[in-house]
Amino acid sequence: MNAVSRFRDAPGAIPRTIRMTFNGEQVLARPGESVAAALLAQDGGATRSTPVTGAGRTPYCMMGVCFDCLVTIDGRHNIQACMTPARDGMVIHRQTGARRIGDTP
Repeated sequence: MNAVSRFRDAPGAIPRTIRMTFNGEQVLARPGESVAAALLAQDGGATRSTPVTGAGRTPYCMMGVCFDCLVTIDGRHNIQACMTPARDGMVIHRQTGARRIGDTP
């Protein structure tokens, strides 16, 4: 992840103690934080690409409405990162292509 996050920790913030990976790179999160919030804090980069142009998309609404935060978590596709609490050991991958209803292993 080579982008620099625009999100900074406030002084006195709870330390990031949850360890996950996103496309093979370590991501840290706080207890109670969503996967999307942790990914935005890491670098703010794209979490999926569109099926037509391949353009990168990143979490937008943070409340489960826009579906721009879809990722693959622990082998399951079409997971909304903004609605998923971070937990230790998650393996997250960027989702590419179209979202299909019921497209989970």
